[in-house]
Amino acid sequence: MLATAASATPWGIDARPVQVEVDLRLGLPQMQMVGLPDAAVRESRERVRAAIKNCGFELPPRAVVINLAPANVKKEGNHLDLAIALALLVAHGQIPQECLDGRVLCGELGLDGQIRPIRGGLAIADLGHQLGCREVLLPAANVAEAAALEAVPIIGVSGLAQTVEHLLGLAPISSDSIPSEPKGTGKAAPDLSEVRGQESAKRALEIAAAGAHNLLFIGPPGAGKTMLARRLPGLLPPLTRHEAIEVTKIQSLVAEQPPAGLIRQRPFRSPHPSTSTAGMVGGGTIPRPGEVSLAHAGVLFLDEFPEFRRDTLEALRQPLEEGNIAIVRVRHRFCFPARFALLAAMNPCPCGHLGDPRHECECLPTAVYRYRGRVSGPLLDRIDLHIEVPPLSLQEIKETPGESTASVAARVSAARQRQRFRFGQLAYTPWNAAMSPEQIESFCQLGRPGQTLLDQAFEKLGLSARAVHRILKVARTIADLACQERIDAVHVAEAIQYRTLDRRITM
Repeated sequence: MLATAASATPWGIDARPVQVEVDLRLGLPQMQMVGLPDAAVRESRERVRAAIKNCGFELPPRAVVINLAPANVKKEGNHLDLAIALALLVAHGQIPQECLDGRVLCGELGLDGQIRPIRGGLAIADLGHQLGCREVLLPAANVAEAAALEAVPIIGVSGLAQTVEHLLGLAPISSDSIPSEPKGTGKAAPDLSEVRGQESAKRALEIAAAGAHNLLFIGPPGAGKTMLARRLPGLLPPLTRHEAIEVTKIQSLVAEQPPAGLIRQRPFRSPHPSTSTAGMVGGGTIPRPGEVSLAHAGVLFLDEFPEFRRDTLEALRQPLEEGNIAIVRVRHRFCFPARFALLAAMNPCPCGHLGDPRHECECLPTAVYRYRGRVSGPLLDRIDLHIEVPPLSLQEIKETPGESTASVAARVSAARQRQRFRFGQLAYTPWNAAMSPEQIESFCQLGRPGQTLLDQAFEKLGLSARAVHRILKVARTIADLACQERIDAVHVAEAIQYRTLDRRITM
């Protein structure tokens, strides 16, 4: 008897359908699996046998062939156990085929028949919606994550016996019994008022948050670069629904535990300088997302910027420019979203004290040149704001607290609302930093004083065409923070001053 069951396996940040086909035939009792299964999938034969037996079902000794279609796509992971077990029960006449029709079945089976959580539950639910399925059966631990899509009924199952009872209608499981998303109870984010002095750096942080711009802090150790960076998440608005779905899909692929619903906070990733290129941009036989994708719709913070490997930093060029990362294998091409704001911090020299009036720099000029040369000019050209963070004086350290995160976040939110109105209700809002050349032409028109100022900066600073575009984007954000639709010369002047470190960094 031939039996079929629909299942799925992660593919990039999405899921790919897998049809499980089981056929009984004459011959010696054995179970053969075909369709490019990896080691984890092949081992499911033993897990499925034990789970079926320990749940009280009997499988007569027969020759069994299990095919995983399409046969030219490699199958990996633990997602197919539940579909294989139910298809076997159908093939042996334990349950009718009609029980599996129109349903997507995913889950890992324990030897006792318990169903354990899997990765990529939200992507599988999205696939079920695209296929027009009537139900998606997932492990109970994945229900809150998958049900957040609100597009297809999600049935959470915790055991094989319970699943069979639901399919036969003996003890139906309601898709309405979905746990509510937990309220945020973690500790509050650090407040911007705790940072003393550094008013220009705070201003740059506000601009970066308002327009999703890339930002580089340059200063000696202890000046507050990392302290400033850690306060950026508090300035950012919550994710839009489309962004939240994408971020949750990505996190679901790498998290040890399934997300408890849609992720609402923007990601803030801070990888160590020893991170490899594959760890930064993603990789593997079947690629998994790297740090640039885990920071999608949020912030990627690279402390000790020049200490990262040169090839790792150069791999950032594509995602910074295009908002995604493409990983090509022999037969397939994977594309992961990677639209993030880069926040980097570096010392001015190897010892960190170049330009510090209280500490003498002991670095030779050649050492300073080599140190700064670790960050290439093309990569620096893709960073909108270059900010010098000087050492604090004793008087600045004793200053009263400055502006709070809440007041700055309110201005950031208002500026982003103006951008939403300007760009329209798109699925993914292109913040000012992601404007296309056509949008720059439409929304960044300058008057004569502003254009004259920009022309002079182009000649004196030796700016590239990309740098000019980024100055216009920053000026657009500065005008939005000032609640002005027109970009004035003062906005252009402020945007230009954030590029004056370009030549000093690469000297």
